[in-house]
Amino acid sequence: MRRLACLVGVLASVALVSAQRARTLDIYVVDVEGGNATLFVSPSGEALLIDTGNAGMGAARDAARIVDAARDAGVSHIDHVITTHWHGDHYGGLAELASRIPIKQFIDHGRNIQPTEATDAFLDKTYPELYAKGAHTVVKAGNAIPFAGVEARVIASAGQVLAKPLGGAGKPNPFCTPIKPVEAIPEDTQSVATLFTFGKFRALHPGDLTRDKEYDLMCPVNRVGTIDVLVGPHHGQDTSNSEAFVHALQPRVVVMNNGTRKGGWPDVMKSFYTSPRFEDLWQMHFSLLSGQEYTPPGVFIANGVDDQPGAMPIAPIPLPPPGPNAPPAPVHNGRAYWVKISARADGTFQVTNGRNGFSKAYQ
Repeated sequence: MRRLACLVGVLASVALVSAQRARTLDIYVVDVEGGNATLFVSPSGEALLIDTGNAGMGAARDAARIVDAARDAGVSHIDHVITTHWHGDHYGGLAELASRIPIKQFIDHGRNIQPTEATDAFLDKTYPELYAKGAHTVVKAGNAIPFAGVEARVIASAGQVLAKPLGGAGKPNPFCTPIKPVEAIPEDTQSVATLFTFGKFRALHPGDLTRDKEYDLMCPVNRVGTIDVLVGPHHGQDTSNSEAFVHALQPRVVVMNNGTRKGGWPDVMKSFYTSPRFEDLWQMHFSLLSGQEYTPPGVFIANGVDDQPGAMPIAPIPLPPPGPNAPPAPVHNGRAYWVKISARADGTFQVTNGRNGFSKAYQ
């Protein structure tokens, strides 16, 4: 009997260890048509969402896509919603989402510095009504966000960055060449950027943090260290994603929240592809601004468009000039697919394309 009891005890311990090893930090990069919505689900089942997609006609569509990801992850409420900044493609679906799934905590950088009529109306009336049902927190660089089993650290907010390097960081950054002039949209500079650490695995979501703020954070010394995955890097736009930032972080994988004609600029793609340790780029959409010249293979691209062209362009196309005569962007209102990252505490992770089931493990 003693031998049997010992054997049962050993098997139970093995099962417990196996179960613990199997627990993952799951990250769903949701297709919100060139906006941002990224759902993090901790091994304990706690849910943290960064941004809520587009405003206007896209709000109901994007909220539904976020809820679909939450259901796939097995969560029935959102514990924390971080709004990186007050642009309609980042906060626009928040009210609609709150009507579909309970939200406990609303997190942001504070006041909007780029007033517009729609945003002011939202912040003056709608937003207080939403967080009155939960909690509201304004975060600063260096703050920790309680997220069970995962360290979530704010590294930039409201135009300010970490004052001191994180543990293990602080080495001189050899990629700090003179900064290129940047015409940043004011509210982008205020973005909440969050670093997630789960054991040996590290992922960074920078929001739309701009090149000047990237330099403040990474030069002359790298205050963050290296990461495994860079998630949602300002849609792949060139007012962000400097070499001083990307090459110092050395992500093995980048998941880009671009649209068909939004983001994926050639200079940014080159910044990704030439970064030390870089292995793969995963995208929400094929980018016409990248063309085949700079795009990854199709297995790494999650979504198409409703009316597929006969041939994809090889050369990148220039961005059409703004105004009423600009051709409309390709439409995609059908089924949307996410890119899912499942990370283990030992630093290994797997990335899966929801459209075709293609999956790749990173050891």
